[in-house]
This record gives sequence, C-alpha cells and structure tokens, in this order.
Amino acid sequence: MDLERKSVNAVRILAADMIQKANSGHPGLPLGAAPMAYELWMHHMSHNPADPRWENRDRFILSGGHGSALLYSLLHLAGYGLSKEELMRFRQMDSLTPGHPEYGHTVGVEATTGPLGAGMGMAVGMAMGEAHMAAVFNKPGYPVVDHYTYVLGGDGCMMEGISSEAFSLAGSLKLGKLIVLYDSNQITIEGSTDGIFTEDVALRMEAFGFQTLTVEDGNDLAAIGAAIEKAKAEKDKPSFITIKTRIGYGCPAKEGKASAHGEPLGVENVAALRANLGWESEEAFYVPEEIYDHYRKLAEAGAKAQAQWEKMFAEYGTAYPGQKALWDQYHDPDAAKKLYDDEAYWTCDPKPQATRALSGLMLNRVKDALPGLIGGSADLAPSNKTLMSGEGDFGASDYAGRNLHFGVRELSMAAMANGLALYGGLHPYVATFFVFSDYIKPMARLAALMKLPVTYVLTHDSIGVGEDGPTHEPIEQLAMLRAMPNIHVFRPADGKETAAAWYHAVTSAGTPVALVMTRQNLPQLEGSGKEALKGAYILKDCEGTPELILIASGSEVSLILEAAEVLSQKGTAVRVVSMPCMELFEEQSKEYQETVLPKSVRKRVAVEAAADFGWGKYVGLDGACVTMKGFGASAPAGQLFEKFGFTVDNVVKTAREVLGE
Repeated sequence: MDLERKSVNAVRILAADMIQKANSGHPGLPLGAAPMAYELWMHHMSHNPADPRWENRDRFILSGGHGSALLYSLLHLAGYGLSKEELMRFRQMDSLTPGHPEYGHTVGVEATTGPLGAGMGMAVGMAMGEAHMAAVFNKPGYPVVDHYTYVLGGDGCMMEGISSEAFSLAGSLKLGKLIVLYDSNQITIEGSTDGIFTEDVALRMEAFGFQTLTVEDGNDLAAIGAAIEKAKAEKDKPSFITIKTRIGYGCPAKEGKASAHGEPLGVENVAALRANLGWESEEAFYVPEEIYDHYRKLAEAGAKAQAQWEKMFAEYGTAYPGQKALWDQYHDPDAAKKLYDDEAYWTCDPKPQATRALSGLMLNRVKDALPGLIGGSADLAPSNKTLMSGEGDFGASDYAGRNLHFGVRELSMAAMANGLALYGGLHPYVATFFVFSDYIKPMARLAALMKLPVTYVLTHDSIGVGEDGPTHEPIEQLAMLRAMPNIHVFRPADGKETAAAWYHAVTSAGTPVALVMTRQNLPQLEGSGKEALKGAYILKDCEGTPELILIASGSEVSLILEAAEVLSQKGTAVRVVSMPCMELFEEQSKEYQETVLPKSVRKRVAVEAAADFGWGKYVGLDGACVTMKGFGASAPAGQLFEKFGFTVDNVVKTAREVLGE
C-alpha cells in the first residue's frame, strides 16, 4: 500500500479508535471523508501547524461538526500539538477533544460547529472577511491578504435552510476564494435520502452562481486534488465540489448504512475495518512512524509559505507605512476605548428621539475610531439606522466597502457575522427588527459559546411597533436573549445610554452584545450617562432610605420617572433605577449592587413592555411587575401602551398596592 493511502487510513483508524474508546461518536463521516480531508490539508491548503493563528493561512471549517474525530485525527497527525493521549480522551470531561469542535478550546479549530449548516454560513463570513481585507490592504506586488476558505459538510448541512441563505449571497457576491467540499453519501440518521432529498444539489449551487465540480469516487485522491486546484483557479465564482462517498467506508458491516452515522462501530467491526484497510497493527491508536514523518514533511510547506509571507509583509510595512499603521489599528483590540474620554461622543441633542436613530448616530461616531467595524442589516438598514455614511457598500464590484447588505437572510446573516469575527481584525455588527431575533438566536448562541464580540442592532423593541401588530411586536425576546449565557442585552433609555451601549459593544472582548432600540421617540433624561456601563444605576433618588424602588429599561424609564414624581408628591420616598443591561449589573461587585438595590428595600416595581420572565429576582416576593401578559395588537403605539397598562396611573396604582396602601 502506498504511503498516501496509508496516511488516509491513519485518519480513519484514529477516528474509529477514538469513538470506540469513548463508546460515543460519529464514525460515518470520518471514514467516508478522510481522503478529501487529507488531500486538502496536506497538498492544497496553506497552513502552518507551528503557528495556527498565522494571518494569511487558509481557513478550514468542518460544518458537519459531528465528524469531529476526522478533524482531531488531522490536527494530531499534522502536528498541531493535539496529543495521542487527548485522542484517547475523546468526548471526556475537560479533554481537548469534545464531541463537537470548539473554537478557542482546541488549537487548530477555526469555528465551533455542530448545528448543521452553521459552518457553511460562517465560512461565507470568513470569505467575506478575506475579500474585504484584501481590498483594503493589498498593493501591487504585495498580496498580504491572499488565501482561501474551505468548508466541508454533508447532506444534512445542505438540507438546512441556512446553507441556501448563505450560498445565495456568496454567489451574488462572487466570493471566488470560497470552496465548498460536499460529502455526498445520501445517508442521514433515519436512512437513505431517497424520497426526502432528491434535488440536484449541484444545479442549485450553479443557480446560486457557483462553479460546480464533481468527483465520482471519494477515494480518488488525484481526482479530488484536480477538482480543488480547478476551484482555486476560478477567481470570479465560489466553487462547490460534490465528492461522492460511502458513509462508514471500510467497515464491511456498516459501510453505506445509516447505523454508521452516530454510533460506535463495535469492537468486532473496528477489527474488521483494520483488516479490510490492510492496517498493520491491531493496537488501538497505533500509527507507524513513517506516516508521522510523512505528515511532518508535508507540514514543512506551510512553514516555508509563512516565512515567505512574513518577509513580504515586512517589506510592505516599509513601502506602505500608512497601510501598516492601519493594519495595526484594525488588529488593535483597544482601538475604540479612546471614545470613553471623548466628550463629543457622549453629547446628545436634548430633543426627544428614538433610540434607533440615536444608535445610528453613535454608529457613525464609532466607525472612525474603529476602522475594522463592518456590518449591515437584513434588508432593513433605513429602519434599523445601520448605514455608515461615506463608507461604501461591500459587493462584487468593491469589497472595500464597510456597509454589508445581507438581503432578507437573518439566520445566515448572524452566521456570517460569526465568520467575520472569527476571521480576525474585524468587528461585525448585524441588524434586524427585534422580533426577528428569533431567527438570529441559534447563531448568536454560537457567538456566545465562541466568545465573539458580535454586535446585534435590534430595533422596534416593543409594542411601540404599533400598527404592524402582534407578529412584529416582540414580547418574549428580551427574556430569550437574557436567558443565554455570555451575552449582554442592552436596552437603553435615551441618547447617553445609547452611547454607553455602543461603547460597550465595540469594546467587548469576549461577549456578544444585543442593542435593543425603540421605534418611537423618547425624552433625553437628566442624570443618565456612563453609569449605564454598570448595567443598572440610580437615575433619581429620594432623601434618606427609599420606601419603594421603581426599576425599568428602555422606553419605560421615562414612564417610571413620571410615576415617581406622582408618588413623591404624595409623600412616598421613591428611588428610580434604570437597568439597561441585567447581565452587566450582575457582573458588578456585591457592594455596588447593594447600593443600587439594597436588600432592606423589599417594595419594588419593575416596568417593561415585554414578558416579566427574569424580573422576579429583582422585585422579589414582595414586589410586582407591570409587563406584558400576552401578545400585542395592531393600533397606534400610544393606544397600545394605554391598553396594556403602561401608564403613569397604572404604575402608581401598582406601586400603592405593593406598599399596601
């Protein structure tokens, strides 16, 4: 058996052994896709295992993250520092080989994948990042950004709607550096795809604007290699390579069957796999030294490529010092922090304004301090106020533009934002109506898992949407996002709180931030400002110890200020607390939290034009909430706020009930 074939089989054997030892996992994909992954990684992909974060490396995303044993085998063999002992701890507590690949946890993993199709969307985002950075930085003779994005997935990834959303845009944008490897084995967990997935996938991709290629035999390394090179040669279209494989290849009892997908092969079947592949040892996790030597030799090409790039980049810095300074600014994680002491940034017109309009103002103040800021809306920029003035539109004719137009594709938009953030040097924001955060949430969850500082601009935040009615009026979405770990949900009440929200979003290091903004105008509040960065603060206080605390976020803060005035005129000592971000408040010291919400003051009322879920910890058993109890309705906003009890009279009435009056 030739060394190349043995090197492919090493991937298969290690994957099968990992899964068998863990008694858990998905052997089907690694056994079927090992040849395409090996051929790509070792003969066509430019990467350096000695420096996994090299800026000009090719990116590889395993969209079918259930096949993680394939990726871990490659990382181990290629020299990324993933030890054999870690392969033996596959899917075990605190191992570097979790069930699905996790970015930031295992060196060499470019994205957290698992939800099928998500990796496809993130790959499109990475390809957009490459196109943008190349347009901004490359100069004649200095292609400092020049690499490919590869993504591998199977039938499940291609069935999920997110992949169609993402690839539709990728084709329109003519992202020629994006190459998709489609592991086509026509098997899912329930069995054959006959009757449920009979479309011509390649024709669909051709309609999207891809170059389409087909490899009939997934074990033919030469044919796979030729297809990859043809894909790389096509500069004006992304490429889609259908590679026909057999799930569970090499295991006589499992090959081609659904049972190969998501369960260990079994001890006897692993032995049969070894015999069928002609593997020279029955010892688990054994790989001959000649195969390790072969992988090491192939990896040397990546080290040489990086050395050549670093030499060119040094010359580029000398020839174009201004561009080098801009590059450093793009990659400076603290670039936007200077806004904290910029008085002009925090200054707002005193007239009432919608926070969505104020958000647009702050976005355009932030953009100059943060050149890596890039983003846009799912076809709602005029309503979301998310257009950066004078920054151009990103598109096939000009990738240097910073304004992205995603079309009506919220789910894939959020996945692309993850890809842009993963790419490096870029701070992406995306936008839609708040009610459609339902479409964004699965990819926002991945952003939170990966600790990516993606910004979500979510406007039309309550029943204040008005005439569009209950389909467009978010009720439970605040609770949904607040329930997610590692995300900050910021609902500002006025201009200065909106400035704080944007400042926090663009200086966040490892937490995505949702900026939740109103459609309707709100008054500018006396006493608001940078204290909002603590998540909650005393906006207006009484003399001495308060009898009652009123708490609200966003548009309801001005309402509780009015209610507090009525109550105070009747002799009640009232404290008004603005709480734009619960999560930030929870991150403050216990001492600070006590100064804002002292435990001794048990009479509290929370007011928010959304579901009350989550407010219980702040109002306690002795408090109450003025919130939504069901869906909204279609009517002018003012009528809706009155109908659902968001009035001074109702807040005062509720407060008096809490006080026992």
